[in-house]
Amino acid sequence: MSPRLRSALSAVLIALSCLLVPFGALAAWAAYGLADTGRYVTTMAPLATDPDVREAVVATVGDDIVREVDHRIDVRRMRGSVAPFVHDAVRSFTQTRAFRLAWDTGNRVTHDAVLRALRAEDAGDEQARPLTVDLAPVTDQVKRQLTQDHVPLAARIPVQHTTVPVLPAAEVTQLRKGFRVLEVAGFWLPVAAVVFAVAGIALAVRRRRAVVATALGTALGGGLLALAVTVGRSLTLAGLPDDVSHPAAGAVYDALTSTLRTVCWLLLGLGLVVALTAWLTRRLRRARRARGRRGSAAPASDPSPEPTRVRA
Repeated sequence: MSPRLRSALSAVLIALSCLLVPFGALAAWAAYGLADTGRYVTTMAPLATDPDVREAVVATVGDDIVREVDHRIDVRRMRGSVAPFVHDAVRSFTQTRAFRLAWDTGNRVTHDAVLRALRAEDAGDEQARPLTVDLAPVTDQVKRQLTQDHVPLAARIPVQHTTVPVLPAAEVTQLRKGFRVLEVAGFWLPVAAVVFAVAGIALAVRRRRAVVATALGTALGGGLLALAVTVGRSLTLAGLPDDVSHPAAGAVYDALTSTLRTVCWLLLGLGLVVALTAWLTRRLRRARRARGRRGSAAPASDPSPEPTRVRA
């Protein structure tokens, strides 16, 4: 293979590798980070103590309680005095251990239900059903915690199977197809990026230059992915309805993308370090060669022969 053709093929492979780096990192994060229930619950657990998230829970749950009470008992005349009392009670509950337990259990139950719906093997044979979540496990966990804390009348809390809709049937079908593609891409895109990078460096005529180009392309991909995460946060918050708490949504977005942002900075730092190391080793090798040439270029002076007795 001619050197020109090798250089062209090496450039194409390295360009493909650098292009697949951000997409592979994004797909792997979604397929193995968000799709793991344990990691998801661990990621969402600190949000139970976030002030913005607590206030969003207080507003949502408090309004639902007041609306339910108003539906059963007409409290429109006393709404001004009942609503603050209900919100204060919910706010006090969000500062307890029972709320944190309910938060973790609710996230786990919801995530398990979503994964079962997305990974259903026989879903293609039958019409997709809407995704619902049963809140009975959450109520049972809260009841146990309150009973252990010796809260009065906690043992009499009824554990009812209350189903809450999460996703309609049409969205479940679309998400199932996208999730299967995501699982495949999350594994093969990073593998393809590594294979293309190794093949491009192996084919290169000047391999040190190919290593520097691959490292800089990886760093550029990490930087662009970090920029995309930041822009995605702004677009996500801008597209939310007015009745949704933007600070709470921002806290949830930051918690979910924390691992992805770490990967972005790792790609950026690793690429720059590798490129700088390759450049420095090249400069040092050139400096050593230059010193060696200067040492060998100076001719050694022939020692003058000592006069012999015959010459004298």
